[in-house]
Amino acid sequence: MIKDVVLTPLRIIENPAGNILHALKQPEASFAGFGEAYFSTVEYDVVKGWKKHTKMVLNVVVPCGCILFVLYDAREGSETRGQFMEVALSKDNYQRLTVPPGLWMAFKGITKELNMLLNIASIPHDPQEAESLPLQNNIIPYPAFQP
Repeated sequence: MIKDVVLTPLRIIENPAGNILHALKQPEASFAGFGEAYFSTVEYDVVKGWKKHTKMVLNVVVPCGCILFVLYDAREGSETRGQFMEVALSKDNYQRLTVPPGLWMAFKGITKELNMLLNIASIPHDPQEAESLPLQNNIIPYPAFQP
């Protein structure tokens, strides 16, 4: 685990008319405020990333398909600096991934069906508070994304 990252098991309430999939509740310890919520899809075997937020806390849930998330800690002074964390989220591994500011993240679609995530962000989207890198770069030495 990378310091300050939280994985929270979530509840799926089975119902013959359709299931209820929990995502985030205000009283939970990882709740850092609400700015916006959005869905994002990723195609099978496609990688989106690398992105690092400077202020936003991400709360990511995968209700459809399976998505592999890769986090990299490049924070100065962090006890987990230089470490990677991988987690595949799906309905079979239904958890919320809470990512604090300052960590690099990329994600990959694992299934050939719809791979969709919900992000409940702590602040509204602001392109000035995020930084992006190409998959191949000189900062993040993740071998799976290298040529």
